[in-house]
Amino acid sequence: MASEIMNFLPIILPLLVLQLILLVVAIVHLVKNDRLDQTHKLIWALVIVFVNIIGPILYLIFGRKDD
Repeated sequence: MASEIMNFLPIILPLLVLQLILLVVAIVHLVKNDRLDQTHKLIWALVIVFVNIIGPILYLIFGRKDD
């Protein structure tokens, strides 16, 4: 079992690091974004957190287009 996990570690670890970086960047930008009201911020926060890698990418493409 442990050897199977070790075989997938080189694939999984970079994806986890990418997910964490995207999550942090998107959340920090969302908190600093004054152009969105609280309702939109809440919706974007839920998308960023629960839609994994795609959520932060969607926010960074569509949610911050007014910058």
